[in-house]
Amino acid sequence: MLVSSHLPRWFEALLTEKFFNACIIHEEEKKNEKNIYCLDCCTSICPHCLSLHNSHRLLQIRRYVYHDVIRLDEAAKLVDCDHVQPYITNSAKVVFINQRPQTRVRSSGNICSNCDRALQDSYLFCSLSCKINYLLSIQGGLSKFFFECKYLPLPESGFDNGLVTPESMLEQPTGSTRTSSESGGYGGVGCSTLGCTAATTKIAKKKRSSMTACRSVSSPVPETTVSLINRRKKTPQRAPLY
Repeated sequence: MLVSSHLPRWFEALLTEKFFNACIIHEEEKKNEKNIYCLDCCTSICPHCLSLHNSHRLLQIRRYVYHDVIRLDEAAKLVDCDHVQPYITNSAKVVFINQRPQTRVRSSGNICSNCDRALQDSYLFCSLSCKINYLLSIQGGLSKFFFECKYLPLPESGFDNGLVTPESMLEQPTGSTRTSSESGGYGGVGCSTLGCTAATTKIAKKKRSSMTACRSVSSPVPETTVSLINRRKKTPQRAPLY
């Protein structure tokens, strides 16, 4: 847990706040999970609480495999997200808020500079928490990594339940980098990803067709089997009556 006088109050509270619990105030209402974070009140709220926070800065929290994530384009308005590995889900890039648990297999490739979790080659951190924690350990001031944002409404595309299924989550292809010129491309699946998928599918189809051809050449169908198949196609004959 990060506790420092250099951190903005809203960010420090975000790292420890619990989301997706039922709202006590609206416990009788449907869809009462607290999946919105109010930066001005430093607390989590549910959709039914929005009327009390209309003029406040709001972040929608999403969840993937029991871990909280936020959209990259929203996070980038508040904190420097460079070198934090993003993921693509539902046509939008997201980043993890807190450090992710370690995998059982120790990676020998690129790892997070703070927690040693395996990463793709072009990234240094697995989450926002890891980046800020690492910067705190090597330098004192963090003011240049946090941005002043006086207006942060919920996305215009509409509010959703914030749940992200594993099937909808795609990592960026290895070796891809995000530069300032690509900041307008949040949410798109890269052409290289689609190309790799198409190529893999094509190779798999060729492999299956070659295996089928090998089976047909190496194991010819016996004549008895052919005769049985032909007999099945003819008109069935009744057994003689005695």
